[in-house]
Amino acid sequence: MARPFTLVDLFSGAGGMTLGFTQAGFKPLLAVEKEADFAATYAENFGPHVIAEDIATIVDRGGLGVKADVVIGGPPCQGFSNLTGNKANDPRRSLWRFYMDAVESTECRVFVVENVRNLITAPEGQAILKRAKQLGFHTAAGVLLASDFGVPQNRRRAIILGSRLGPIALPAPHAGPKRTVREALRGVPLKPTHKELTAQPATGPQLHIARTPTDISLRRYKLIPPGGNRFDLQRLAPELTPGCWIRKTEGGTDLFGRLHWDEPARCTIRCEFYKPEKGRYLHPSEHRPITHWEAARLQTFPDDFLWRGTKIRIAVQIGNAVPPVFAQALAEHVREHLREHGVRPGASSNRGGPQKSVPRRRAAGVR
Repeated sequence: MARPFTLVDLFSGAGGMTLGFTQAGFKPLLAVEKEADFAATYAENFGPHVIAEDIATIVDRGGLGVKADVVIGGPPCQGFSNLTGNKANDPRRSLWRFYMDAVESTECRVFVVENVRNLITAPEGQAILKRAKQLGFHTAAGVLLASDFGVPQNRRRAIILGSRLGPIALPAPHAGPKRTVREALRGVPLKPTHKELTAQPATGPQLHIARTPTDISLRRYKLIPPGGNRFDLQRLAPELTPGCWIRKTEGGTDLFGRLHWDEPARCTIRCEFYKPEKGRYLHPSEHRPITHWEAARLQTFPDDFLWRGTKIRIAVQIGNAVPPVFAQALAEHVREHLREHGVRPGASSNRGGPQKSVPRRRAAGVR
């Protein structure tokens, strides 16, 4: 039996990117995730090969001590995000250096960087490309739309691919219609089934948790038509509309927005999807924000994926994750590139010791 291609995941979060790569046949040898509860979620699903430490500490201590075919990861995006000011002096912007140190030390053949789209034009994105060239990698960089790859969500992300083997291109969008919110939420009860988070770890259905809106919030929810947003609230009930929204005459069209059943989610599922004032997070027909389970479905996590942490911390894990179906499309593209260049799976040695086998899962709604 052929051995699988091997994988290292840096800044792994809950493991959305690892899940997509395992579904494409890769074997994870090592993951690094500084946040302990995120790492606990990763370990619950993939095994104990995750290190819950800052990658800078690991690199300074001597490195990862493992060889792999592929390195994947997304250095924290907050330093590049428009939502946090895209600050030039944000220390999180420099973490790409440790990622590239790991790319060098693992002697990988291919690497994949995923981040917010600002990375492509940022000095740090250009520095990644420069360092990759110095290490002998061919690169491709661009912004991909997740809904073009089977994700029911218009999530635009920067992708940088690097290959020591030869020129590499970004994957082409999938043919056919895009997946919709209706498809993603099929089988999820319209009414939340839980009042609080009571299970650790929790599956998707155990995260179908109701919120308790104020009377004024509920009145606002009921005024938003299918596909509507804050401008409908302002038109129909200016007395219920926050003054700051009235004064803001442009932009922010996703605020207090309602999802549409028969389209992909128009906005990115972020960490505060349970707050309608933060984006288009109202349920398509119910007068409430989407639940954690629904957000995980829109991110293409399977229902049997296991989550650890508080409600808020699980929400951050869901919002930060690379949608597994998107990651699988990247993984299949990388796998074919490796095969085209005659790379044998498992050719890289593993100094990290024996690993727990990884369960093969089916992403939500994927046949």
